[in-house]
Amino acid sequence: MTDVVVVGAGGFGRETLDVIEAHNRVCIRPEDHLNVMGIIDDNPSTINIDRLRSRHYEVLGGLDFLIANRPAEAYVLGIGSPRVKKQIAERLDREGLHAQGVIHPQAVVGSDNIVEPGVIVCSGAQISTNVQLDRHVHVNPNATIGHDTHLAEFTSINPGAIVSGEVYVGPTTLVGAGAVILQGLFVGTGCTIGANACVTKDVPSGKTAVGIPARWAT
Repeated sequence: MTDVVVVGAGGFGRETLDVIEAHNRVCIRPEDHLNVMGIIDDNPSTINIDRLRSRHYEVLGGLDFLIANRPAEAYVLGIGSPRVKKQIAERLDREGLHAQGVIHPQAVVGSDNIVEPGVIVCSGAQISTNVQLDRHVHVNPNATIGHDTHLAEFTSINPGAIVSGEVYVGPTTLVGAGAVILQGLFVGTGCTIGANACVTKDVPSGKTAVGIPARWAT
């Protein structure tokens, strides 16, 4: 059994708890079980605190509390924003805490994949073969990642998005809900791909690409 805290009391933090609970239900080996000690959030809303309490989870405190008191040495990042994920993870890693990932049992994960620490894969996601998921990549419900694709660290793939085969998506990029990135393309660092966009050519770093076909300011 591994004691963990979930960082993030908001919507994706609570969805992350769903993934952990589903993972625990199918655990065969006790050592694979993730024991959630509580939730870490610097500024949780009252409604999110109440929603967590209704599920028997408590907000323990913020990042300073986690670092000072160490209720667990492993953390799961339940934060949607790639840039915020990066800031938090870098701080916690410097303090010697360890990133823990989790994959929903109803996700489909193919062969010969590389999955680094902190990766979260939600229900209904499909990960093909020879895919590399770097640290703290999040693949949301019903997203599809094609063969031979590389998602760099802190990338978030939102629900229903399709990243085709042989695509590279750079660090801290957000791919919006229902977006499509066509085969063999390169998406740079810190990009935002808008919801339902269709990316048909390489996207330079720092761009926001929207529409069909996707366009961005030059």
